[in-house]
Amino acid sequence: MEENIEKENVTPNSEETPEKDFEGVWGSLKAFFSELLDIRKNTDRETTIHDIKQDIPFKGHTSWILVCSIFIASIGLNANSTAVVIGAMLISPLMGPILGMGMSLAINDVDTLRRSIKNFCVMVGLSILTAFLFFRFFPLRDESSELLARTAPDIRDVLIAFFGGLALVIARAKKGTVASVIFGVAIATALMPPLCTVGFGLAISNFKYAAGAMYLFTINTIFIGLATFLVLKLLRFPMVKYANSRKRRFIGRVASVLAIAVMIPAGYTFYKVWQESRFNNQARQFINDNVKPYEFTRDGRYLDNLSEIRYNDGKEPVIELVFMGEELVPDNVIGTWKAQAKSFSALSNTDIKVIQGGKDDSEEKFKYVSELYESKKKELITREERIRILEEEVARLNKIASTQIPFDEITEEMHINYEGLAEISFTNELKTNFTRVDTIPVFSVKWEDSVLPADKTKEFVKMNEWLKLKLKNPKIQIKQLN
Repeated sequence: MEENIEKENVTPNSEETPEKDFEGVWGSLKAFFSELLDIRKNTDRETTIHDIKQDIPFKGHTSWILVCSIFIASIGLNANSTAVVIGAMLISPLMGPILGMGMSLAINDVDTLRRSIKNFCVMVGLSILTAFLFFRFFPLRDESSELLARTAPDIRDVLIAFFGGLALVIARAKKGTVASVIFGVAIATALMPPLCTVGFGLAISNFKYAAGAMYLFTINTIFIGLATFLVLKLLRFPMVKYANSRKRRFIGRVASVLAIAVMIPAGYTFYKVWQESRFNNQARQFINDNVKPYEFTRDGRYLDNLSEIRYNDGKEPVIELVFMGEELVPDNVIGTWKAQAKSFSALSNTDIKVIQGGKDDSEEKFKYVSELYESKKKELITREERIRILEEEVARLNKIASTQIPFDEITEEMHINYEGLAEISFTNELKTNFTRVDTIPVFSVKWEDSVLPADKTKEFVKMNEWLKLKLKNPKIQIKQLN
């Protein structure tokens, strides 16, 4: 009895055990993830600061490497080759001044900030000048999709810049890091193509392209610098100490103001780009779900490539739908589309314009659409005509190829099979009955003088039948020259 009582007292409380087990599991998971994601322990702060400062200046070898990488990137963008652009990124030294600006703001180093800004301006100027000279004097200046993709910012560009900057700074701060050029890929991804596009826009005097690409480059630079600032603050890099306490406090305030000044436009830009991206996505979804499925009963059709989606930053956004053909979209359908557009949060204040058959008040727009449609139709006809001619030419060449005579092979067999042949010749003769022209393959044979006339006649008949059967052409003719 006493043993049972002792055993009961030893048995753990069933209500307390799950709580203790949960605390143990949670503690283990917490320790695991803390060790997995902690980057402070393996950070070399002094070496990182030294290396970033060393990469700031743009002179000598670094300048020439930048010029070469910009040339390669410009060629890649011009040729619409992503592989060539990536190759240019691998040798690009663009990251130095930008990391310097982010680091100097994080550690209150005004002297480094001043040097970084100066070299950053040199970097931008040299890059744009190099791209401008290439596109200005290179004879092929097509507006490739790789170039046009860099004329306006997109939410993805901002994310690439930010997370590329994060990856770059984390890698630079790690102890025993490898060659710094490799980490330049993250920066070059967001910076090199826009800079080349600025040069392209200036070279073709399209300042809209240049301004859009420069805006994209600017916001990418801001987000890369912001990522650098945040990582170095998180890693608790030591602040620069000044002998004069008043100067130290002043510089600290200046650095804080500059950091806030960078973060405010960065946050605002991210919000604006996100809003525009959200509007464009919902506008395309609205068109795909509601406009494109609409079926005309006669000859009307929706022209997707002529319709426009305009965000109009600061103004009323517009979705312009263009239709072609005599059949009009009924007013009740248009009204339904406008009501459906309001169900999308980003399209609630959007003006839905429907341009069709002269009903719209913009006659000039309709005239333009009509002319464009007609020109495309003519171009299509021209292409079909070219295709028809090419098909006929291919058929003609195939026909000629099928009637080609393997002269060497045939004459060798004829010489073996028919004794007494002295000479064989071949030609294609044109023959007409004044209604059509035909090509007749003709063999001419000459016998040796020793061959008897009876043998010539006998062998000639056999040769004629053999050639028609061998070449599968009943039009073949043979002539005797003696």
